Amino acid sequence: MRFDVLTLFPEIFQGYLDGSLLGRAIQTGLVEVQLHNIRDWATDKHNSVDDRPFGGGPGMVLKVEPVVDCVESVRGCGAAGGHLVMLTPQGRRLDQPAVERLAENDRILLLCGRYEGFDERIREILKPEEISIGDFVLGGGEVAAMAIIDAVVRLAPGVLGEEDSSREDSFSGPLRRLEFAQYTRPREYRELKVPEVLLSGNHEQIARWREQNSIERTRRRRADLLDKN
Repeated sequence: MRFDVLTLFPEIFQGYLDGSLLGRAIQTGLVEVQLHNIRDWATDKHNSVDDRPFGGGPGMVLKVEPVVDCVESVRGCGAAGGHLVMLTPQGRRLDQPAVERLAENDRILLLCGRYEGFDERIREILKPEEISIGDFVLGGGEVAAMAIIDAVVRLAPGVLGEEDSSREDSFSGPLRRLEFAQYTRPREYRELKVPEVLLSGNHEQIARWREQNSIERTRRRRADLLDKN
């Protein structure tokens, strides 16, 4: 699986790419992440990638030429052009079904916005899938790109140590419930004890307890998920 991140600030990703699960996946060759600086496709002597909006208003808008040239050039760097995702608060809100659908792609291009957003012609020309990670505004799309990479990589074959790990996550599976409560040693801490059923060794009872706990937890915290089932 390959990710191409198109951004004005590739340095933001360096520490993130070296760490934890993703870092190991990159080292073992299961995942590849390439960073591309949109500014490298600027054409004037100042390497300008933004300008004031027509019609007036605050802030700056990302220009159409360097962004389109960058995407088209990066798409040509691989055997497959890849699936283009534009990170924008105007996009579809990211959820686990969307993550699972993205994970079906061998190559994903993540286009990170900045400033007041994109020149509308970028959308019209490139026709990206637009994704938002929530109903709030960030300083740029880089954090959203990291969130997508993190979520999608978990579903890539061989990345997780145990194959069942991602299937038991919150929002995974056909019913989209929250994950059941988890415990580890010690058995008791500040008078709070691990449920006895989890210590019983009876896998059938444990499975029933986890299913019921998942349903109850979802009902308390995210009842809207149960309404969708």
